[in-house]
Parts: sequence; structure tokens; C-alpha cells
Amino acid sequence: MYYPKANQKLMSLAVASACAALIPAHAQTTAAEDSRGGDIPTTAVQQVVVTGLRQSMASSLNLKRQSDGIVDGIVAEDIGKFPDTNLAESLQRISGVSIDRVNGEGQKITVRGVGPDFNMVLLNGRQMPTSNLGDLNGRSFDFSNLASEAISQLQVYKTSRAETPTGGIGATVNVITARPLDKLGTWSSIGIKGVYDKSNDNLPGDVKASKSVTPEFSGIYSTTSKDGHWGLGASASYQERNLGFNQAAVSNGWRGPFRGDENNWGTIPNAGTAGAGNVVNHPKATDIYEVPQNLNYSMTGVKRQRTNGQLTLQWAPVKALTTTLDYTYSENKLQTRRNDVSAWFNFGPSASTWTNGPVAAPLVYTEFIPAGNSDIAMGGADFATKTQNKSLGFNTQWRATKNLKLEFDAHHSTAESKADSPFGSNNTLGTASFSRGDTTADFSQEFPVLSIKGADFVNAPQQVTGSVFQNGYMKGDVSQVQFKGRLRMLDSSNLNFGVGAVNVKNRSAFSNQQRDSWTGATKPSDYPSSLWHADTVRQYFDQLAGSQNPNLFNNFYTFNFGQVRDVVAKASGMPEMYLPKNTFDTDQRTEEKSKSLYLQFNTDWDTAMPMHTAIGVRYEKTDVTSTALVPTATSITMVSANEFPVQFGAPSFTTLTGKYHNLLPSIDWDMDVRDDMKVRASYGETIGRPRYDQIAGGQILNALARADGGTGSQGNPALKPVKSKNFDLSWEWYYAKDSFVSVNAFYKDLENYAGQSQIDATPFNLHTPVGGALWNEASASGCGADTGCIRNYIFTHHPTAPGVTVTGVDSSGNPTGNIVGQPGDPVAHFRITTFSNQKKASLNGLEFNLQHMFGNTGFGISANYTYVHSGLRYDNTSMGEQFALVGLSNSANLVGIFENDKWNVRAAYNWRGEFLSSTFDGSGPNPNYVEPYGQLDLSVGYNLTSKLSLQFEGINLTNETTRVHGRTSTQALYVTQSGPRYMVGARYKF
Repeated sequence: MYYPKANQKLMSLAVASACAALIPAHAQTTAAEDSRGGDIPTTAVQQVVVTGLRQSMASSLNLKRQSDGIVDGIVAEDIGKFPDTNLAESLQRISGVSIDRVNGEGQKITVRGVGPDFNMVLLNGRQMPTSNLGDLNGRSFDFSNLASEAISQLQVYKTSRAETPTGGIGATVNVITARPLDKLGTWSSIGIKGVYDKSNDNLPGDVKASKSVTPEFSGIYSTTSKDGHWGLGASASYQERNLGFNQAAVSNGWRGPFRGDENNWGTIPNAGTAGAGNVVNHPKATDIYEVPQNLNYSMTGVKRQRTNGQLTLQWAPVKALTTTLDYTYSENKLQTRRNDVSAWFNFGPSASTWTNGPVAAPLVYTEFIPAGNSDIAMGGADFATKTQNKSLGFNTQWRATKNLKLEFDAHHSTAESKADSPFGSNNTLGTASFSRGDTTADFSQEFPVLSIKGADFVNAPQQVTGSVFQNGYMKGDVSQVQFKGRLRMLDSSNLNFGVGAVNVKNRSAFSNQQRDSWTGATKPSDYPSSLWHADTVRQYFDQLAGSQNPNLFNNFYTFNFGQVRDVVAKASGMPEMYLPKNTFDTDQRTEEKSKSLYLQFNTDWDTAMPMHTAIGVRYEKTDVTSTALVPTATSITMVSANEFPVQFGAPSFTTLTGKYHNLLPSIDWDMDVRDDMKVRASYGETIGRPRYDQIAGGQILNALARADGGTGSQGNPALKPVKSKNFDLSWEWYYAKDSFVSVNAFYKDLENYAGQSQIDATPFNLHTPVGGALWNEASASGCGADTGCIRNYIFTHHPTAPGVTVTGVDSSGNPTGNIVGQPGDPVAHFRITTFSNQKKASLNGLEFNLQHMFGNTGFGISANYTYVHSGLRYDNTSMGEQFALVGLSNSANLVGIFENDKWNVRAAYNWRGEFLSSTFDGSGPNPNYVEPYGQLDLSVGYNLTSKLSLQFEGINLTNETTRVHGRTSTQALYVTQSGPRYMVGARYKF
């Protein structure tokens, strides 16, 4: 492709502002050309590299200005130096991009109100697999697996392009790494850092890492032949980090909601009933309310080791041909240890004080336990996981003629997560002292306060109770082939075309080993007192308002998980129950085969106000095969008047299939109102594929059926992807060098969201006694529809019939036994809950951007604000399941920089407004709202010489905490305190 005017602009920009860091001038020019459908890069052009914070911001500005549609980006400051140590932390600086943090670090992104599952992440233009044991069935990419040192640029495409792989409704993020032929010669850098995570200091000794300061090493090397015919690039990094976080949580959720006049298990006494006098400001009859299921304080220590590496080989035997072979590897290992103390509410006699409705919430909730013999639960955990990402790719670019350029790209990439401990990928070992009396939860402040009367650890010593050992496994596998071409047509037009095929496989498997001995696994005397280590709660929540409440139950015991596990495994005589299973209970495997082709026509229009258009269309066809290991149902047995348990044999794999196709148009238009001002308009259609659990193939039957049939669940591989029609308008004013202001408006019309529905099915052709010959005879004899009468009649008149077994007589004189469905009996019907495309939504928003450099003073600022709105929000006054958009929030960034020959300073503040993170809590359909959060980060660098520099970084300097609540702010769900993180390092360039 060839744009005379566009290319002139790009060349002048490349000469004037060069490039930053790992992207030399040629590479950035190429990136800009690619974003406007320009030339495929061929050989590198050696140019002077200008580095630094200001140049990074200038290069990002140029990318935005020269792109088709709405594109933002982040460019490396220097060789081996990206603005943030975490890629997600960098992405959140872009307007419209918000992040989800895990362990105090960015992990997933939400773009323009569209959640992590519907944002596509590419590595050098290639679709990447996903794997995350925290979400076994999701599609979201985990950015914490990738170090930033080898990354040269992040490109965020907010509008669709025909040549971009599908899957990104919010955005498509292209992570670009360095190529040796981008810059001739030999160059390299090495870096070393010490990482101090203060959160590790605020942990109990049984979960705390031995050191809070950990090392980080990185290096990058690139060399080429003098004639530019071949090049080799290599990068590697290794980081250790020891951290912690402390959390107060109603982790099992809020029971309800109940109507103010409802009488049910969990409801509070109504007027005129026993205990009503203990309720202050009782919810009105038309109000709804909920009660806490539990209150838990946990202290968690995490150790992480992250290894990244990349090797790139390039060969350009002639000027018109460049081939690239690259291999990328990452490994992220996590070891987690936890101690906690909690109380479980059983909804007996209670006292409570309430807020006003229509959604009432308890300010104080007390459960009376006069016997003082309930459990003070103190649990522990010790597990580890490992995630590995591997990608092998090959690319060749050939200028076939003056007007025709071709590109072939193929890669095979995997992402695999699994347990890295003999104790599994997750576990819990419960212990308790059975001495809990009256128990109170005070939700009147930020920190929910648990108060317990009794607590006699001498006469009711601590002992092991129930336990859970889990093994999770997830693997994503992507094999992709792409063939692209660009044909110059006339003087100012070109045609992009391409075909591709991608095979995406996902496997998620899980096992659960659980011993429900919650009243005691063995005798208390089996556990020496030396196993338990006295500690206090308050010190671990000192940043949270309410933690100084004198009523706080402050004393608890921690323990070493491995030591206590060894004792109970021996004392119980069941050591196998204290290890994870060797086989998986569920094993779901999905394969998606997609074929695509696209055309895009680009034209520069030589009008009074120069215009550019890009009109394209992409066609995709996808075949889905989903297989799952599920228990095989063998029979149905009547064991009581209305209980018909399903009997199961060995599990087996079942397979379901589906397919869909989409035609996706895209149109981009921009016009230079004047040399420094541009307007844009875009329309495009994009798709986001369903979550893997929604298309899982197995049909799982619930164990208990009734006389009218049974129930079960299954995925639906025939689900269509979510489809979005996207409209964008943009105004951009580049009013001074490296400075601009812009306003973007966007609207998304989304359809085909998956919702739950029921189908009638006859799985496994199971025969039920209901409606069979014996059943009908009993009914006709006078029993009618009375299932108890029918059961007694069959036992009395046909005790030896096939499938009938009489075992005795109960205290009422009725015969006992079982009646098994026989081949001549009717086939049972099951109501299978599955997913179907039934939900729609729309959202709109505005993005405001400002970047200003204060002349040659070295000072500069970058600020943005994003407003997102949707009419489809969660109704807190409604009961039952709801569909609402999660992740929808406003956000803002303010970044200030100063830079001269010696110093570079950057202070960055990021804020995200309240958003809905889930529509379920641990109890059922309830909203989870993440409260507004702001974080201040600081980076200071000093150049000792032109080659040696020192660096200081501070993350979360003001030690902010996070809080998640339910239907009202009083209904705390998760309140978390972590801590700031500091890094000091040096970097040397060769």
C-alpha cells in the first residue's frame, strides 16, 4: 500500500522525533504505517535513537495521529525500559482502559466498559492463548505473566479493522517486541533491582516470607551483520516478589434477599413474634434485606517468581525479503499461605439494628448462643501454582513487485496453568475451638468488626475440623496461520487482503477432595499445644477505619499448615483425604476452528480538507467441538415417596458441537480540518466469543430427581458470539509540538449475550418407575396420584418384581426399600439448564485527553477522563438472577513528568470509579460493587553517565485499601489492606 501524503508525513515525523528505546525510528514508522494500512516492514533503516519519557509520549502521540480509527499506545522510553514494570499498569494510563488488580498488581483489563473476556490480546499481531486458575473457564489474558523489559510498544485498537483477528469488543491490544533488524549494529543493556514490598512485613510468622527485599534481573541483547542480512536478538528477565494482603470478608455472601414481612430460615423476627423486641428499625414490609452468612479475617502471604525470555532470529538475504523466527517464554510461579479466623452464623435467635429501606442493611447483627459451644473457626492454607506461556512463530515478508507486498505468518502458542505443590492448587485445613458464645458483626464502619463472647481455648482446645484439597488445571493452545497482501492501486489507494486459519483449544479440569468433619476430624488431644501460635487480629488492619474498635475479637491462633496436616493425616487414619486426588472430577475440552478472509480498501482524497478512508469487510466461520468428562447415569431408583436418586457409574466423555459465521464490515474516515486538527468517524462490527463454561460439552445430571423428572445442566457449543455494532467520533487538536487535546465519543450496541434457559431432554435414556406398569396398576387401584400409596402398593403386591427390593418396615408400619426403573418403564425427562443467546445491552461514553509539554522546560503533563454509561444496570431492589454489565466504570489519569539530561521524574495518579464486578456472591444472586479506588505511583531516574542510570520506583505510595460491598455500602463483602512497594535499581547500556 502507498499513501504519498501519509508517507511524507510519516517520514518527516520519523526524522523529527525519531523513536524511543526498543522501537527504533524505522520500527515506529512501520507501526504507524501498519495502523493506517501502510507498508509491511522489510529491511531496517539505521537511525539515531532518541530516548526518554518525553520521547515516549511523543511517539505515542504520533501513533494516535497517524492511525486509521481510534488507536492509542504506550512506547518504551529506552532499551529495556518500559514506563511501568507491569503491562496492565501501563495500559491503565490510556483513556478508556481500567484494570483489575490481584495481589496489588494489574492482571486484567476492561476497555470502555467491556470486561476482560471480551478484549483480545495479540503478541506481534498473533492471537495468544489464555490460562488462569483463578478463572478456569475465562478468556481474559493475564498481564501479570509478562515482564515489561522486552516490550517495545503497546497498541490499543479501540475501533475495528478488517485485518485484525476477532475477539475484541472493547479493544484489541497488540503487544510488540523488538526485532534486531529494526536497528543495525550491536546494542544491549542489563538491569538489576531490589524490590521491597512492605505488605510482607504485616503478616503472621506462619505465612510471612523470610525476606521482604527480593531481586530482579533483566537483560536485552541485539546484533546484526554489517550488511543487514541477518540479526539476532535475545532478552531475559527474572523477578522475585514476596507480598501479602489482609482481608476482612463476608466470603460466603449475604443470605437473602428477604422481604420485610417474610418468615423463612435466615429472616429476623417480625412484629408479634418471639424476639421482635430485639430488632431496631425493622425493615418495612415492602423493603428487602439480607443477613451475613459469616465474617472472616484472613492474612495471606504470597511468594512469586517470574521468568521471561525471548529469542529472535532474522534473515534478509535480499532487500525485498525478510524472514523472522522467534520464541517467547514466560513462567509465573506462585506460592500462597494463609491463616484466618471466622465465625459462621446459623440464624438462630438474634438481635439487630437496621438502616432504612428500600434496601435495608444491618448496622449490627448479633446471634445468641447461650450454650457457648459453637465453633471459633481458624483455618489455614498452603498451595502453589505455576503458569507457563510458550510461543514459537515464523514470519516472512516479501516485496513481490513495486506495487505488491506479501506476508506469511504462522505460530503455535500454549498457556498452561497447574498445581505446583503436593498439596494441590488450592486447599483449606479447618481448625476450631468449640467455645463460641454470642457473636456480633458490626458493619457500621469501613471495617466490619467481629465480636465473640466466651472463647475458652483452655477447656475447648483447638482441633482440626473439615478440609478441602483441590487440583485445578487449564491449558490454552493456539495454532494460527495468516497470509496477507497489500496491493498499490493508482497513486493514492491500495487494497489490503488476507486469509487465515486459527485452531484454538482449551482444556479446564478440576478435582475436589473434601472431608466434611466440621465438628472435629479427630480428638483435641491429638494436637500438641505447640502446634498453635497465639496472635492478634487488629495489627493487620491498622489502615482501616473501625479496626481499633475495642469490641473486636482480637485473639486467635495461627499454625504451620504442613505440620498440622501431617498430624491429622496420621491421627485420622485417612491420609488420602489430606492430599488432592490423582484424577480429575471434571474435565472439559473445547476446540474452535476458525477460517477467515478480509478485504480493505484505503484511499487518500486530495480535497480542500485532505481526507482518508478505509473500508473493509471480514468474514469468519467457526466450528466448535466441546467434549467433557461427566458421570454416566445408569438408573433411577425410588427410595421414598418423592425422592428418585439418579445412580451413576464410571464417568465418560460426551461431545456436543456448534458452528457460526459472521460478516463484519468496518469503515474509518478522517479529515484534516487544518494541519494541526483532525476529525474522525468510524463504524465497525466486532464479536466476542462466549466463555468456555458456557460452551462446555458435558451434560451433568443432578443426583436427586422427583416424580415429575429431574434436573441438570450443560453448556451450549452452538452459542453465537456476542456481537457489537460500534460507532465512534473523534476530534483531535495537535496545537503544539508533542501536545494535543482530543475528545472521543463512542456507542456500542451489543447483542447475543448468553442467558440461562431450560430445555426438556431424556439423557442416557433412563427408565423411571413413574408411569410404568406397576405404577399404573397401583394408581388405578385407588391410589391415584398419591406417590406414598403407590409405593406401598407395589411393595405389598409385587415384592419380588424386577427392580423391586423390600428391606423392612418403618415405625409407621410402611414397607421400606427401593424401586428401580426397568426397561419397559417410561424414559425419564430432565429439565436441563443451558445457555442461549437472549440478552442485549448498549453503552456509550466520552473520552477526554490532554497532553501538554511546557516548551523546553522539561515539564509535561498527560491527563484523561473516561465517562461510560449504560441503562442496563443492576437493580438492588430486585430479587433473583439479573443480567447487568460488569466492569462498567468511569476512570481518570493524571501524569506529570520532568526530564533533562540527568533527571527523569514521573508521578502518575490513576482513579477508577465504582463498578459492578459480579452478579453473584458466595450465597447466590447478589451484586458485588468495587468501591472507587485511586493510586499514586512515582518513578525517579538519574543518569550517572550516558550509559549508566539509577532508578527509584514507588507503587501505591499512599497505601490505599480496597473495598467491595453488596446491595448497600454497609454490606461489606471484601475489605483488603496490602501496602506500598518500592524498587531501587540500576541499568547499564552497552
